[in-house]
Parts: sequence; structure tokens; C-alpha cells
Amino acid sequence: MTAQVSPWQQFYQALQQAIQQQQLVKLVLSKYQGSDSSLQRLEITPVQLKGSWQLKFLYQHQTNHITQNYGAEPALALIDSLLQQDFAQANLQSSQLQAQLSRSKKGKFLLNLKRQAIAPVVASAHNRDKQRYVEQSRPFLQALGVTDARGQIIPAMSNKWKQINKFIEILSGAVKDSGLLRRGTLHVADFGSGKAYLTFAMHDYFCHTLGMQAQVTGVELRQNLVDLCNNTARQLQLSGLQFAQGDVKHFQAQGINVMVALHACDTATDYAIHMGIRTGAEIIMCSPCCHKEVRPQVRLPLVLAPMLQHGIHLGQEAEMLTDSLRALLLEAHGYDTKVFEFISLEHTSKNKMILATKRQQPKDNTAVLAQIAELKQFYGVKQQCLEQLLAASATAI
Repeated sequence: MTAQVSPWQQFYQALQQAIQQQQLVKLVLSKYQGSDSSLQRLEITPVQLKGSWQLKFLYQHQTNHITQNYGAEPALALIDSLLQQDFAQANLQSSQLQAQLSRSKKGKFLLNLKRQAIAPVVASAHNRDKQRYVEQSRPFLQALGVTDARGQIIPAMSNKWKQINKFIEILSGAVKDSGLLRRGTLHVADFGSGKAYLTFAMHDYFCHTLGMQAQVTGVELRQNLVDLCNNTARQLQLSGLQFAQGDVKHFQAQGINVMVALHACDTATDYAIHMGIRTGAEIIMCSPCCHKEVRPQVRLPLVLAPMLQHGIHLGQEAEMLTDSLRALLLEAHGYDTKVFEFISLEHTSKNKMILATKRQQPKDNTAVLAQIAELKQFYGVKQQCLEQLLAASATAI
């Protein structure tokens, strides 16, 4: 008499066949019952790594994802253990079948199996569709309190983790456009560095990820934060990273390649942009805040008066006008400029970024200068800080 095959055995045999014959499409383990309260589910898919067919384990936590790759046999052994102990449900999809295995509270396995025939599965290349621009295991993240001792994102810091990754993603794109990758060394200045999450991330990106020789300077008014960040850099033994007390208006800098100023209030943004232009920075990144200079000057055009009589609308119009003038002035001085939404900083709900990349080839700026003059005339603006700083620099030459 032939022994009856249990639901667990049927499922495992189907899984084993799908993996050994490289027919697996996806395996999802859910209803987690283990000790890690943040883990929600595990998704397993085939991936091609250096010519080898492997399985990518994507552990999906509440605040982050962790990826690990295994060969066929180690993967099977690990899945066996996980299903026996930690997950109460598994959904298997291969080119031959679909199967759902579930375990009841009493430990009884139930199987729902459906045969199917679809096209052969081609393992995707390991190109990190959702690329993390900062490795979660990097020591500076733990030192700054973003991750814990196990390298897990601390839940309260999940937004900061997203901001760091998004910032480095934007920076990496600008670096490719700027030609900085051809440089052996470079100088990065971060004004208003605060607790320096992004300053440390930039140093890590240039020195660890790209393998460049970078001098990164964080400039901050608050001496206690300067001391704290310098101590952290020393503890991590990070060469080429230092912090200094000062502000963008008075800090003396030369030869900056990347100039960053986030949460720069009112005309501090203009001083930062001017410093970037004056020192010949290939990349300028600003997140403006507190647009006070232009608003009192705005003369309401008759057609816009009914709309701009409301204070909130006038403030938004003045903000848009200010940053448009800044972007145009950057264009006029040799930069390709983008203005777009960025993740809000913890200090402010403002989420706009001005990103300027130095143009490789010169371009006639006559039309841009005319646009600046027309905008100022239309709104009745008599003075704008960045324009004045640039004019003073030109006169001084």
C-alpha cells in the first residue's frame, strides 16, 4: 500500500522541482510568527548573478527591506526551516503550477494546488530595480542613530533614511552629468550641516561608493554640533571629513566642486549660490526657505490683484518668483538648472530643491538676462540679493 503524500511533502516537492529546474517565478512567505516584530513577509525570486542562477530573498520589514542571495540548495534548506518555524503561509508560482500552503494554529498543513503552463522563466539581472544609494550596513548610519547595532533602521528614523537615500540619488545623477567622475580629488562643502546626516552620507558616497579622494567640510553655526560631528568623524576614523563653525555669508572657501546648502533661510540661499558660482562649483544644491526679501517689493499687477490680495497667495507667488530668479541667474552664469520637489527636512515643511550643474559648453545668456529683467519689471522688484552679489563680483574682477 502506497503511503499518502502529505500536503507539506507535495508542496516541498513542487518547490524543489521549481528551483532545481529553474522554473520558479516567485515564492512569497507570509503570516510571520517569529521573534522579529518588524518583519512582515519574505519574497523570493530568481536572479542572475555573474552568470549563476540564484535566489534573491527580499525580507520586507515595516521600515526597510533587506536583500540576501543564495544558491539553490542553501535556499531550499532555509525555506524548509522558515516554513516549519516562522511563516504560516507560502504562495508558490512556477512555470508549471501555482500552490498555496498554509499552516493552521494546530500545526496542520493545508494545500491548494493548481497546474498551469506559462512561458519559461528568465532570471532577472541583478540590477537593483529599487537601488539603495547608501548601504544600510555603513558604520556612519549606526553612529548617527539611523540604524541599530544589527544594522536595522530605527523606526523613528525611517523618514531620515529615505531622505538620505533620495539626496544621494539626486547627487549621483548630478555627478554623472557634471563630469566630476573624471576628477581624482574634489572638495565638498555643506553649509548649515546641522547634525550632518547628509554630510556623512556625501563623504561615504564619494570615498566609499565611488572610491574618490574627497575633502568634505560641514559648516555649522552651532559650536556644540560642530564638536559632536568632529568627534563622530574621529571615532569612525574618517579621513577627509571635518566640521567648522561659521555661516555661508562669512565662510572663506576656494575651489569647491560640490556646494550644498539646505534649509538656507531667506538671502542665505543667495549667498550660498553666489559662493558656488564664485568658486566654480560643478554642482550647486540648495533647498531654499523663508523668502522674505522679494515679497515686500512685489507690486501687484492689476490682473493678478484679486488673487494676490490674499496673504498666502502673495507669499507663494513671491516664493516662486524668488526661486525662478535664482534659477535664471544660475542659467545666465553657466549652469543647467532644475527646480523640483525634495523630501522635507526635519526643520521645515519646505520641500523645494534647486539643483544646478555647471555646463560643459558655454551658451549665450542674452535671452536669459532679458527674461530676468522682464520678470523684475512685471512684479516691480527693484533688488534681488543674488543678482547684486554677482554684479559686485563682476565689478571687483
